[in-house]
Amino acid sequence: MNRPYIICHMVTSLDGKVTGDFLFRPECESATEIYYDINRKLESNGFICGRITMEGSFTGGYYPDLSEYEPVHHDLDLKMDFMLDDMTGFYAVAFDPKGKLGWKSNRIIDPDGNPGYDGAQIIEVLTEQVDERYLGYLEKMEIPYIFAGEKEIDVEFALFKLKNIVGCQTLLLEGGSIINGSFERADVIDELSLVVAPTVADKDSKPLFADSIVLDYELTKSENINGNLVLNYKKK
Repeated sequence: MNRPYIICHMVTSLDGKVTGDFLFRPECESATEIYYDINRKLESNGFICGRITMEGSFTGGYYPDLSEYEPVHHDLDLKMDFMLDDMTGFYAVAFDPKGKLGWKSNRIIDPDGNPGYDGAQIIEVLTEQVDERYLGYLEKMEIPYIFAGEKEIDVEFALFKLKNIVGCQTLLLEGGSIINGSFERADVIDELSLVVAPTVADKDSKPLFADSIVLDYELTKSENINGNLVLNYKKK
């Protein structure tokens, strides 16, 4: 397999929603704790999230003043990836098509010091739509980046690079409905790790996969932990 093994690890409601106000209810606290415990135990080279999830969890809406940075010019036919000489081996991979995330460090700084996230080296996955000044900002911050698509991220190409350039063997997909859906449609999710909270979400909550296609998985493990159903599926 010429890409990393992908495990989609999520908390869901009983009706299969993964983002929404239901996650902040006391009834979901136990499911969230189980989710983080499993996250710490899963062996991987890091995690993948989309721009919205990264912004909500880590950057808080910060964005740099790009006028302070020199643009990095690339030939239109040859966009060059940027890597560091010393890569950590544990990564926070941000699928950020147009370069809209602002980072104050090249590592994830988790306020709780969660070992599943804290200290992960950030890698930006971009498209050719990115502002060249943003590339200058990333290089100044020593944040690696790779290109994977002209206007939309080519999931399979991004994963090919993450394995063959960065060296990732296993990555956790922990994004929202949109990025999870793009991975599902590309048929690159090898395993589902789900913690199902005993709660039904409201109509504004988002599903596990947006715009999904039909795919088959088989149940390999199920467990009741403090009233939460912990499920593991593998692709047939």
